[in-house]
Amino acid sequence: MRLRRPGIVTLALVLLAGSLGAPAAAANPRGVNDWSCRPSAAHPEPVVLVHGTGDNKERTWREIGPVLEREGYCAYSLTYGVLPDSPITGDVVGGLMPMDYSAKELRDFIEVVRAVTGAGKVDIVGYSQGTMVPTYYAKLLGGQDKINRYVSLAPIWGGTNLFGLAYIYGLLRTLGLGAVSGLLTNCAACPDLLTGSEMLRKLHEGGIFLPNISYTNIVTEYDRNIVPYTSGLGDGPNVRNVVLQESCPADQVDHVGIVFDPNAIGHVLGALDPAGARPVPCVPVQR
Repeated sequence: MRLRRPGIVTLALVLLAGSLGAPAAAANPRGVNDWSCRPSAAHPEPVVLVHGTGDNKERTWREIGPVLEREGYCAYSLTYGVLPDSPITGDVVGGLMPMDYSAKELRDFIEVVRAVTGAGKVDIVGYSQGTMVPTYYAKLLGGQDKINRYVSLAPIWGGTNLFGLAYIYGLLRTLGLGAVSGLLTNCAACPDLLTGSEMLRKLHEGGIFLPNISYTNIVTEYDRNIVPYTSGLGDGPNVRNVVLQESCPADQVDHVGIVFDPNAIGHVLGALDPAGARPVPCVPVQR
């Protein structure tokens, strides 16, 4: 596969679940991938962090990683979905391969985490596309009994219609021209994230939220990548929704910033440890 110069549509699609621009070096962020870490009785499940589109583990989790370490968690992450012919550099970009490909990478990574730590289950913290890849793993690759808590930042359960792309892609498919999208972008996963995609319909069959997993969805009203932002909300006895502005109107964080937002991180900690959850103070955040 030869990398093409990204055009306007490519850049728009990458905005679905990641951030625009070159990611930082994909080293391990502090607090992540310490393979000598062993889960404690207080936090028995290791936390697996799953980044979004056009991103990598270092860029996405450099704020949350140290917080989890400070709180006594064993946290692990991978950069998934890297194009096979990408040059091997520190600036690797992930989240671009088809979702089934990425989900298999995640499955294999979780098996390593479970084997090394001795844990039966993991907790998931996902961001954007990183909320859908674990769902594929859970529903279609036998992972449902290996996840305890599933915390989602800017989830995309209902897909997105960013810039009207869902309508455009749907029209192309109706006209028998769905393959044209492959000529416009290097992101094979991006069409799967559009509202009404075949992949989303597949994942929603029988319900997207599995009964033996506890879900927390953390969204922001200022998300301009997940359109509408309510696409990240869900219903169910084991599903909790957090709209950041309902408890903190001064928080104007957008899609890209939510993984660095102190209010969102506070809710992540509460979701990972409901019994020990602390009040989340309202920290003003500007767009």
